[in-house]
Amino acid sequence: MVFKEASSSSHALPIIAGDPSAPLLGLKPGSYLSSQPKTFANVFIAIVGAGVLGLPYAFKRTGWAAGTLMLLVVGALTYHCMMLLTRTRRRLEEEVGFSKIASFGDLGFAVAGRVGRLAVDLMIVLSQASFCVGYLIFISNTLRHILPQKPNKLLSLAALLPFQLALNSIRSLTLLAPLSIFADVVDIAAMVVVLGVDVNTFAHRQPDLVSFGGSSVIFYGLGVAVYAFEGIGMVLPLESEAADKNKFGRTLGLSMAFISALYASFGAFGYAAFGDDTSDIITTNLGHGIIPLAVQIGLCINLFFTLPIMMNPVYEVAERWAYSKQYCIWLRWALVMVVCLVTLLVPNFTDFLSLVGSSVCCILGFVLPAAFHLRVFGPEMGWIGVVSDGAIIVIGVVFTVSGTFSTVMEILFSVKV
Repeated sequence: MVFKEASSSSHALPIIAGDPSAPLLGLKPGSYLSSQPKTFANVFIAIVGAGVLGLPYAFKRTGWAAGTLMLLVVGALTYHCMMLLTRTRRRLEEEVGFSKIASFGDLGFAVAGRVGRLAVDLMIVLSQASFCVGYLIFISNTLRHILPQKPNKLLSLAALLPFQLALNSIRSLTLLAPLSIFADVVDIAAMVVVLGVDVNTFAHRQPDLVSFGGSSVIFYGLGVAVYAFEGIGMVLPLESEAADKNKFGRTLGLSMAFISALYASFGAFGYAAFGDDTSDIITTNLGHGIIPLAVQIGLCINLFFTLPIMMNPVYEVAERWAYSKQYCIWLRWALVMVVCLVTLLVPNFTDFLSLVGSSVCCILGFVLPAAFHLRVFGPEMGWIGVVSDGAIIVIGVVFTVSGTFSTVMEILFSVKV
């Protein structure tokens, strides 16, 4: 194996404080390791987010059977790539002698030096900023749905901007981190409420459903599925927290299987309940009752306060590259403005999920893990292993190009390609 820029006489790996690819759930000095149930819960929290609200609309486009199949395939492939990262980290730490690899970015540096870290940094920045764009699209669309004045996206973002600039000026995540717990609770509660409404609505309506939407929407559905499972940057810190690391793979597999089944049920029941009337954000199908209104307002509040947390990795990278890791309020404000501008240009929540999933999430979730694994294990793997990693890389690149092009055409011209 050859590790040009990462190698040294001691294999010392510089660990950067506040690494952008290390999540808030990272292990803190003196904290307790996670049991298997806690690891299961942490994986659930790391992966399940607002993207699940776009799954019923994706099922409407792809068909319920095709959508279910895509989710299961993407879930299995995501689990495989997560395990590739953990095996690569273990090999570098235990056998090659690198010091502790705490995050995806550290792994990129260990495998390919500065180029590897740059690749991970770039994908982390694009994916995190894109998640925030999705949050703002959700908030603006929901406000237009629940407020009697029906404000357009520009007015909604203009009203939110001063508060977001203030929140994103906070240097420490300590004051914001508890809000992520609130966000997780609200997300789970919202899913339970939506599933309950879906089942009740389906029992009364039973609309006509499509099983397979055709080949023209395959890439669209895959993009949404990849977005929904995005959380690969959390895997290495979560494994570090696991008390029994030998059972981490099994626990991760059970978590991914449970999440895949939950996603498939959520998407299928949402589409089955509303059929062709399924909205790009399923919560807008719930009506204007007290409980649906509370769910939508709660989701808007938690996404509003979660946005600065999700933007923090972007600031870490930008300030490291532009200001030698020094805090810069003007740079942060400029990045918030860019995110708002992009939000104005994207009309549909689920279309945007597909675009992000097809591009940066696919590279981050599939291409880079397989490439890093192949670089480290390639010389000793049999042809089956080499072909497997190579196939994931090729499929990931092809899907990135084709899926991104297909979704862009959908967004710009509303045509099927």
